[in-house]
Amino acid sequence: MTRFKLVALGGTFDIIHRGHIELLRNGFSISSKVIIGLTSDELARKKGKNPLNDYSRRYKTLEGVIKENFPDSTYMISKLDNDFGPAVLEKEVEALVVSEETSSKGKDLNKLRAERNSPPVAVIVVPMALAKDGTRISTTRIKNSEIDADGNILS
Repeated sequence: MTRFKLVALGGTFDIIHRGHIELLRNGFSISSKVIIGLTSDELARKKGKNPLNDYSRRYKTLEGVIKENFPDSTYMISKLDNDFGPAVLEKEVEALVVSEETSSKGKDLNKLRAERNSPPVAVIVVPMALAKDGTRISTTRIKNSEIDADGNILS
């Protein structure tokens, strides 16, 4: 039994790692449908990120990961050109799934939704996935060859 009819979550999903899988797992475990905001190349650059993979490749990889790990799930991947995308516009969205790192986005989203006379969303905070060294798993650490996508130490 799911708690929500529709939830939203988002990310750049450049190199998909265990933290991303946990975020997705949480979204799919509490809802029958998930909107996944995928950061556009332009927004990623604006946020100071330099993805290894372009939007098209990140989209295909994310879709493959979802089909492999959550095969019976209903989802929609939506291009994010700003911080919130459809989560602001869709009145039906009932919850926002965020990492500890992005938990403040929930408060910002509910403020925007109030301005649009949309009901507030529940904010579901997913703890950061930790590498074997007890430090959080991140795409940056993977790019720097410190850890792999499962958090195993490489250097």
